[in-house]
Amino acid sequence: MKEIQFEQIKEAVSNGLHKACCSLSCSVLNKIKEARSLETSPLAEATFDQIIENAEIANEESLPMCQDTGIITCFVEIGYDVHLNCDLYESINEGVRDAYDRYYFRKSVANPLSRINTKDNTPAIVHVKMVSGDKLKIMLVPKGAGSENMSKLKMLNPTDGKKGIVDFVVSAVKEADGRPCPPIYLGIGIGGNFETAPKMAKEALARTSRSEDKEIAELEELILKEVNKTGIGPMGLGGKTTCLDVFINTYPCHIASMPVAVNIQCHANRHVEVVL
Repeated sequence: MKEIQFEQIKEAVSNGLHKACCSLSCSVLNKIKEARSLETSPLAEATFDQIIENAEIANEESLPMCQDTGIITCFVEIGYDVHLNCDLYESINEGVRDAYDRYYFRKSVANPLSRINTKDNTPAIVHVKMVSGDKLKIMLVPKGAGSENMSKLKMLNPTDGKKGIVDFVVSAVKEADGRPCPPIYLGIGIGGNFETAPKMAKEALARTSRSEDKEIAELEELILKEVNKTGIGPMGLGGKTTCLDVFINTYPCHIASMPVAVNIQCHANRHVEVVL
């Protein structure tokens, strides 16, 4: 039985958030550079150059790549052979608090009605799953409001089929236009019910490769192709690349419903996994 202490979780969360907010992952940066090479519009090329330069400065100076350092969502996997000598939620929130104080990140979390700021960017939103093994894994997702506000959920009819899904996603992207700081990433949750589809959509954003299910992988490719036909382009200024990638998670659903959630993420797609 592995024992994990409060300070271990706090430090892992704090350090992980610093990395997520200040450094683009290699996979994201490579996709941005690849998209830059495909553009022919001088304005789109210049926009991509600024995105790349901003990422390089943020990494070199250890500064946030965006002033909106988001609200924190955590996808936690706890191994059955792990014993926590602390309150998981308290330790995660202390890690968030430490990161936002230590690195001077913008504190953006407020009471939904009074709008009074909590002053430390807590509480985080925490989803927990028990799995086999002796590891504690925390996927940290700092998500800004610009992209989150553009996300959508729709209860489609089962008869709408794949076309209905594609049409809904493309419509959501068109409505968002340049507000989520494209080129975007799309996390899509299909199935389950009203509350599980959005969770699947956000969790899908942490993936880096096509679905292992051939049918879903083909749908990911189709949606990517259709979204890029919109011509919205980097920062909404026009271009060939509106979306860098699409990831779909699915779950069985009721025979009379087909929930579809679209979680739109900015080009940085900030997330990092910490493992204890």
